[in-house]
Amino acid sequence: MNYVKQFILDRKLLWKMVQNDFKTRYLGSYLGVFWALINPIITIVTFWFVFEVGFRSAPVNDISFVLWLVPGIIPWFYFSDSIGAATTSVIDNAYLVKKVRFRVGYLPLIKILASLLIHLFFIVLAICLFLAHGYSPTVYYFDIIYYLFTSTLLIIGIAYITSSLSVFFKDVGQIVGIIIQFGFWLTPIFWNPVIISDKYSFIFELNPMYYVTSGYRDSFIYGRHFWENGTSSILYIIQVLVVLVIGILLFKRSKSAFSDVL
Repeated sequence: MNYVKQFILDRKLLWKMVQNDFKTRYLGSYLGVFWALINPIITIVTFWFVFEVGFRSAPVNDISFVLWLVPGIIPWFYFSDSIGAATTSVIDNAYLVKKVRFRVGYLPLIKILASLLIHLFFIVLAICLFLAHGYSPTVYYFDIIYYLFTSTLLIIGIAYITSSLSVFFKDVGQIVGIIIQFGFWLTPIFWNPVIISDKYSFIFELNPMYYVTSGYRDSFIYGRHFWENGTSSILYIIQVLVVLVIGILLFKRSKSAFSDVL
């Protein structure tokens, strides 16, 4: 509770640091922060062109491929961008780590908050896309708040783990990148979960992003509340809490040695 209270008190500092992170990341480019939006949009358009125009992918459950794709891919963008940036956040800001009064725990959070702002834009964009195709907003859209909140907690936990380990093991950043690429294809972004045999489906469902991407589609397309998933929701929440606690404890115990290693 004290940590949350301090986080609220330092919200102006955090917002300033998020702004600085955007400026630093896109320093020198003419379009600046707009590249954070352009790159994912180009990726979505490219996949749409390849699969729907090129391969002529059939509609998924009577939903056009692009409408089915977007709710699944935008939470993955948030997850991969946050973890990728947060993993090296401590190393990249070694000069701040060595400052006695600076809260090192904010470094991964700044990267996550920056990615969160971009993700919120894409949620609005997704809603506009569905409206443009004649789909009216439904009460199920409010479930996105649940998926967004819990996935953010999951990301924070993972980010604290990876950012802590990367200080002591420099290869962690590269390993995380490989795992993210591998995880992309294990998550139902381009493929429909119904193709998996019941015999092996539980293995894929151990991936928490399987639950999140499916949840976004439930909210946008299928009209299913998160509590209707029953066992899957309980397992996912347990995963989130376990990862979050491990991440916080690991970061808390490791941060005292950061300045000595960096």
